[in-house]
Amino acid sequence: MPKSRTISIGHGSGGQLSNRLIRDVILRRFPNKILHRLEDSAEIKLNTKKYAFTTDSYVIDPIFFPGGDIGKLAICGTINDLVMKAARPLYMSFSMIIEAGFSMNELERILESAARAARAAKVDIVAGDTKVVNKGKADKIFITTTGIGQITFPVGARRINAGDKVIVSGMIADHGVAVMNARLNLGLKTAIKSDVAALDPAIDLLAPFARGIKFMRDPTRGGVASVLNEIIENRSLGIILDEKSLPIRKQAVAVCNILGLDPLYVANEGKMIIVADRMCAERVLDRLRRHRLGRHARVIGEVVESPEGVWLKTAIGSIRPLLLLEAEGLPRIC
Repeated sequence: MPKSRTISIGHGSGGQLSNRLIRDVILRRFPNKILHRLEDSAEIKLNTKKYAFTTDSYVIDPIFFPGGDIGKLAICGTINDLVMKAARPLYMSFSMIIEAGFSMNELERILESAARAARAAKVDIVAGDTKVVNKGKADKIFITTTGIGQITFPVGARRINAGDKVIVSGMIADHGVAVMNARLNLGLKTAIKSDVAALDPAIDLLAPFARGIKFMRDPTRGGVASVLNEIIENRSLGIILDEKSLPIRKQAVAVCNILGLDPLYVANEGKMIIVADRMCAERVLDRLRRHRLGRHARVIGEVVESPEGVWLKTAIGSIRPLLLLEAEGLPRIC
């Protein structure tokens, strides 16, 4: 059968469909080394200093959810993409596409939330744009942000080696569970809120361990499993996670079971994955746990030479593969 020539919702999921769209369609039109690294932020050099430069769009449904809203999400998400390059966030742009008929009160609420998040991270909003489209031509409001920050120490997937430890900074899947419960009106009695938060404190927390930290990434679309697959893509390495070590709330597991989802593939918006040298991993963990954003941090796995790929060592001792999914089960999660 001929290949489909239309875009599906799965193309924006963070899974294999997204990867093929990016690699086979988009990257072919923009051939340059910086973009082809496919990092959360581009690393650029101005004079003698290195900066991280990133952009992102937010189309979450619903726009208000337990623990946050699209405004806070847009600011925190872009800050976090900079932080994952060990960059101190400095400036951002903030652009909106608004559907005619949208509530002015809700717009002001979103803007106030975004402004609070930016002030807390000491980031200035220095540019932006606003467009309004006819009613029915968008879904309430879409936000696009761009950020720039100064890199404080080098990180990158190419630095990862067998023996390195994989750390996650806190509870997994809270964001996706909170959003889906609100979106689908499931009425589930759960206190789980989105973990959306700016991770800029990590710059100062982790700076003393700069030599031992290899890589950082926030597990948003596609969750922890998808990010780990991206880390070792095209490399002769594997990652084995320990199921007993995964920090996941029982309520989150229960909701995922109801929805037929695996928590390891559910989005997070205030967590980070750190790959660190085994010699400093415990010190990194101890430092994270002293901060409110890393109170539940844990070592969840290790980089190995074989087997290649991402694997989960289950509670009964067997291992199962954690493959990159064709498409994420939670569209419009960020």
